[in-house]
Amino acid sequence: MLQLKKPLAIIDLETTGVNLGSDRIVEIAIVKIQTDGTRQIKRKLLNPEIPISTVSRELHGISNEMVKDAPTFKQVANEIKQFLDNCDLAGYNSNRFDIPVLMEEFARAGIDFDIDSRRTIDVQRIFYKMEPRTLSAAYQFYCRKSNLKAHDAMEDVRATIEVLDGQLARYENADYFPDEGETLPTPIRNDLKSLSAFTNDLNMIDATQRLRYDHNGTVVFNFGKYIGRPVAEVLFQDPQYYHWMLNKEFSFQVKKIIKKLVTEYKKENTA
Repeated sequence: MLQLKKPLAIIDLETTGVNLGSDRIVEIAIVKIQTDGTRQIKRKLLNPEIPISTVSRELHGISNEMVKDAPTFKQVANEIKQFLDNCDLAGYNSNRFDIPVLMEEFARAGIDFDIDSRRTIDVQRIFYKMEPRTLSAAYQFYCRKSNLKAHDAMEDVRATIEVLDGQLARYENADYFPDEGETLPTPIRNDLKSLSAFTNDLNMIDATQRLRYDHNGTVVFNFGKYIGRPVAEVLFQDPQYYHWMLNKEFSFQVKKIIKKLVTEYKKENTA
């Protein structure tokens, strides 16, 4: 049994699509585990007030007709918030999808759903981190061989080449499913452009990948005319752009981050 000091709510959402800023929840399921191990369940179909995409409908099987008479999120927002009060949060890919989408829905309902005081557990991240990702493990998995001279530089290079050959063969016609409802057709192809695009991994901060850390650990823009520039400095010096971001369809998470960065920058530079 999980050792808990406060309740843990495990969440899963079905949505109209995969856009964190504009898509809506059509079903929410929550299991709340109390500190004594007892469980409470809440599950609701919701009217998203926008059409459900064909891809999402085929994935989760929830049609527009099925939710037309269901309550909207705004109508049940207080009930859900109360159910989640004092809870830490968990899910599968929840840090990148379910929690940001839930935050957006609460924001539309006029409720500030703060996660700063909550611990979040992404079960997918545990899986990815704990399953071996070393060269030796990859060599065993893709080549069915033991890399007996691991960490010998040339042997590692040769093993890497064999692993890449094994990956190209294994995933030749395989699709990639980075998020629920999203498909990237056959990304592992025998050309450097495709492989480079697939393996590029930026140090993103927000779920919509608008902000990232640069090599110095500074939060910089990952889009637009200020791409690569420090967010706090730019927005402090260009208040028109700051207010433009606050009034455009950037995610609630992005807006919360930039507000905090500008406030901190102002305190440090106008004292």
